[in-house]
This record gives sequence, structure tokens and C-alpha cells, in this order.
Amino acid sequence: MNEEKENQENEIAVGCFVSPVYKVIAVPVEKVVANDYNPNIVAPPEMQLLELSIWEDGYTMPCVCYYIKEKDQYELVDGYHRYLVLKTSRRIYEREKGLLPVSVIEKDISHRMASTIRHNRARGTHNVELMSHIVSELTKAGMSDQWIIRNIGMDKDELLRLKQISGLAELFADKEFSLSDGE
Repeated sequence: MNEEKENQENEIAVGCFVSPVYKVIAVPVEKVVANDYNPNIVAPPEMQLLELSIWEDGYTMPCVCYYIKEKDQYELVDGYHRYLVLKTSRRIYEREKGLLPVSVIEKDISHRMASTIRHNRARGTHNVELMSHIVSELTKAGMSDQWIIRNIGMDKDELLRLKQISGLAELFADKEFSLSDGE
């Protein structure tokens, strides 16, 4: 296994360009600062889902930062909301020991701004048909409406719409038509 890892490191070192993700570092969140140009906004339900996702799955993607040597700070390029979760969720802050996974890029401000927008826009949106298929599969697997709402991050109305879109009567079998909070 060590030989395989060494060969992999040599292959990376031989190339001219090494993607920043191969050099993820753990940075104290107190050394990370937000940029002042990110137009991305996340609604409260999605922020709660992000917190749940990080709690359940851990940090699976590093934040992207630019290192400001003079200030010994890392300015965010992408990952502001993941950073915010670490700052605001006590349980995650404690589990992660206040450290944020960071990938550092070396770009001037114009290119960092462009990078921020590319990261935001590249995430895309969810396809309604595919989401209704996922809801159908989860329902067939025996997951309750409340489980789907909590773990997929949707509200009752959205779940109902996706079930209606799927057109499968079996999704409503043995269920009351309305989705109550106590289910």
C-alpha cells in the first residue's frame, strides 16, 4: 500500500499542474474570513440541511481559499456556507475541533471573483423528474414522509408535489392524504 501511495505521489509531482484538492489543509476557522463579493445566498431550510449533511457525512468537500500572507488569513473563494456551519454549529465545531478543511488557490482578485461565480453556477439545480423518482424510490424502500422531509431537506408541500408528479398511486397507499407534522 505504501508503494502504491508513493507511486501516486510521484505521478502527481511529475505533472506541471497539481490541483489544489491534493493539498487540503486543516485551518483554524478563526483564520478564515469571508470575501465581500459572493452573491450566493442560501435559504434557512437549505442551511439546516447543510448542517445536517455535515453532521451526518462530515466535511466531504474542502472550502476554497486564497492565503493572505501579510495577515495570516485565508479568504474564502468558495464554501462560505460550509464555513458558516462550522462557525455557528456548536456540535460540528466541537467535533471538527474548530478546523476547516481548506484547499488553497493562488489567483489574483479578478480570477478569485470569477472562480467564486463558477463554483456557484456549476452546482446547477435539481431536475424535478429525477427528484420525484428519488422520492418514489425512498417511499418504496419504506422511508416515512417525515424521514424524507428531514433527510432530503424539503417541506411537506414539496414532497406532496413530487409524489403527485410521479403519478404513482402506490406512493399514497396506506397513507392519509394530508401530511401532518406529527407523522
